[in-house]
Amino acid sequence: MPSATEAALSTPLLLMISAVAIAILLLLIIRVRLHPFFALVIVSIGTALATGIGVSDLISTLTGGFGKTLGNVALLIGFGAVLGRIVAVSGGARVLSDTLIRLCGRERAPLGLSIAALLFCFPIFLDAAYVVMLPIIFAVARELKGSLLLYGLPVAGSALVMHALMPPHPGPVAAAVFLHADIGLVLFVGLLVGLPTWYVMGYRVALWLSNRTPFQSVPDVMGGEEDDGAPPPAFGTVLLVLLLPLVLIFMNTGISTLISAGTLPEGNALLDIFIVIGETPIALLISTCVAMWLLIFRRGLTSPMEAINDIIERALAPVCTIILITGAGGMFGGVLTASGIGNALAGSLDAIGMPLILAGYLIASVIRIAQGSATVAGTTAAGIMAPAVLAQPELAGMPAACITTAIVAGAIGYSHVNDSGFWLVGRFLQVETRTMLRTWTVMSTGISLMAFALVWVLFALIT
Repeated sequence: MPSATEAALSTPLLLMISAVAIAILLLLIIRVRLHPFFALVIVSIGTALATGIGVSDLISTLTGGFGKTLGNVALLIGFGAVLGRIVAVSGGARVLSDTLIRLCGRERAPLGLSIAALLFCFPIFLDAAYVVMLPIIFAVARELKGSLLLYGLPVAGSALVMHALMPPHPGPVAAAVFLHADIGLVLFVGLLVGLPTWYVMGYRVALWLSNRTPFQSVPDVMGGEEDDGAPPPAFGTVLLVLLLPLVLIFMNTGISTLISAGTLPEGNALLDIFIVIGETPIALLISTCVAMWLLIFRRGLTSPMEAINDIIERALAPVCTIILITGAGGMFGGVLTASGIGNALAGSLDAIGMPLILAGYLIASVIRIAQGSATVAGTTAAGIMAPAVLAQPELAGMPAACITTAIVAGAIGYSHVNDSGFWLVGRFLQVETRTMLRTWTVMSTGISLMAFALVWVLFALIT
């Protein structure tokens, strides 16, 4: 049944309002340089009023989309940030790097660093992870007398792949929430797509690009690594902490799938406990508590509780902005749904025969190229696509996880001068802008295109 708004406004008018809203959003972020949180809120209000949502329903529509998104996203981002901070402060990143370089050999040190970054970047965001890894990259480059890009770019490639495709990073989490995709399935698809994408684009292509740029010496821009003063943890301990949330989340997904298929009984108390333990927020909470015990308490710090509280404070402060932007994206998505724009878009895509997975990728890519933020691009694109995806029940499950991955693949590619990650990596490596465009931009574009190609093939096989 069409809503009052849909009955009052034609599909072309709804689509025109949507296009104008996105254009204004980009204008506010790019030209006016307004913070994305405020830009999303303002555009959400304007879109709601323009599409005829009544004043009496305005606040409930706005806060409904905002609150529903944050209820799922905030815990995942918060726990993930704390887990990553614990691993960083405890020296886990250095332990991972040293062990993997030793296993791979000095001549394959870039591979060891890249694998270490792949593991380390599961719970920690790209910018924070790269800053933590930088002293290690510098030390290895000095010791082996190699070009800094040879070690720094593969690490950046690993961080980019994990940031793009894997929960608990904000892009895939927010997109999964909007599309009602199971986080465990998004993790599974992210691994299927992400590992080959990392090896080909994030490692091999990164090496190829690095070897075709002038020698880059190690700059003197950073001090030592962050260290809490206690003996470093064992490699196995760090690996356990990083893999535990994956195991718990996959356990939840596996048991739920077997129950749905009738292989396991429904209503079994023990299975229900395992399912709850594997819910993503609980899995991350358990993993964070285990990390606190293994990496803080057991390592003999003089004031472990003080150290933990300091870690939590420092971890949560930087992610508040990300959480609010994600919530505001949910607000915008809620308005698009309530106004009927989402259904109008779904009908139009069906009429022209464009697959939803391609539409999601293209929308995310355009927004990413225009304004730079991967979080804003993924959140906005998922909000736009949600009504079209949810209107087709046959897309529930794996197809929804594939569309989620396609959207975040579009949101992470084509990084250039309007992306903060472009400048963060370039500034710390002291690489010229034109060199960054020939290396980082090419690599991020390759990661985006390959991830999308793989997930589209997977989507075609299962639908």
